[in-house]
Amino acid sequence: MRATPIAFAASAIATAIATNVSVARPNEPFLPHKKLPPSHATSDGASIVQMFPNLGRSTKWNLISKTKFEGDTGEPEGIVRVGDDRYFVSAGQWTVPTSKYPEPINGTDRTPGAGFAHALIYDDKGKLIANATLTEPGDLEYHTGGIDYDGRYLWATLSQYRPNSTATIVQIDPLTLQKKDMFRTTDHNGGIVHDTVTDDLVTLNWGGRNATTWSLKDYPHGFTPMPGFTAPKSSMPDPSFFVDYQDCKFIGHHALPDAVAARVGDQGSKRAIIFCGGVASIGSTFSLGGIALVDLETMLPLWEVPIAMKSDLGAPVTQNPVDIAVVDGKLRIYCLPDQHESTLYVYEAA
Repeated sequence: MRATPIAFAASAIATAIATNVSVARPNEPFLPHKKLPPSHATSDGASIVQMFPNLGRSTKWNLISKTKFEGDTGEPEGIVRVGDDRYFVSAGQWTVPTSKYPEPINGTDRTPGAGFAHALIYDDKGKLIANATLTEPGDLEYHTGGIDYDGRYLWATLSQYRPNSTATIVQIDPLTLQKKDMFRTTDHNGGIVHDTVTDDLVTLNWGGRNATTWSLKDYPHGFTPMPGFTAPKSSMPDPSFFVDYQDCKFIGHHALPDAVAARVGDQGSKRAIIFCGGVASIGSTFSLGGIALVDLETMLPLWEVPIAMKSDLGAPVTQNPVDIAVVDGKLRIYCLPDQHESTLYVYEAA
């Protein structure tokens, strides 16, 4: 069944796209009672920050549940747990694989390939509720990255599936799965977060090696009309090579716990903090998973934790989509590492 596309009024900058949405369960709302749950920043963010420094290399992670997600999930890239029983997933569907060039051409190392970007909704039993196709046939920017939820919208990126390319920053309404193209940038981007205090958007480029910031305070003033490109407010390298961050979440502005504050010389001021998960390939045979709390302004890691668990198919559980939550006073992570045949792994720190 195909839902009726809902058209947004387009501003001078943003382009409202009537997204094709396939509804798998017509009697199930995208969000229960059509209500927007709070974001991490306005719910469990402070608890996450306080509890995270209790984690370390010796932490025992108990597997709470494994939930098979219905259907072909493509290549999941980002996940947000919106409320207790909804999971929004960004995923790619590849129709033509990329192919490496013998030598880089125009700064990139491969052909563009072809495919489609999707936003998927699942319930807590793994049942597919809806599938939105976010791109059109022939679009070069079909790679979705990590996603964030700010209490009103989902934020995502649609990029070329190659480094040093281009991307479009998009806003998705979780109540309808309709998207709004906000602006474009001259690099592959993913790992987006929305700082709801400063109204900044921060994205990570290929491999999470660089963080780029745009201010939405005066949007659309100062933004180049599409299909033109908008320069960022600032850009900085990620100084940590522990793992390449794939999926991040804005946790809020918080004072640091004593264990972290003492280590970084903090005087008690609040700072913007994000949670990130990712993986690093070390050599040709070893992949290390990991999670971290990161200072959003400087990208300096505040607390990093290796994650050794692997999926039943052998992938590090933090390979792509990851979210975090405090449930009944315990810290949990939510991981969706495998392609096509995806299982949600929920772990709780003992």
